[in-house]
Amino acid sequence: MSNTAAPTAVPTTVATPVVLPLSKAVLWLVGSTILALAVYYFVGVDEGAMSVFGKSMVIHEFVHDSRHFLGFPCH
Repeated sequence: MSNTAAPTAVPTTVATPVVLPLSKAVLWLVGSTILALAVYYFVGVDEGAMSVFGKSMVIHEFVHDSRHFLGFPCH
C-alpha cells in the first residue's frame, strides 16, 4: 500500500485577446500620434521667441530642464 495522494487538478486559465474594432484602433492611433507630436513640439521645438503661439516664454521655461535632459539644444 502506498501513501501517495492522487494528483490534484490545477485549474488552467486561458487568456482571451482584446478585440478592438478597426475604427476604434484608428482613433487611438490618430489620437496618440497627435498627442506625441504636441509633446515633441512643446519640449523639442518651441523656443519661445519663435513660438507658434506668440512670443511667450512660459512653455519654454516650463519644459526647460526636460529639454536639456533629452538633449535638445536650447540656448
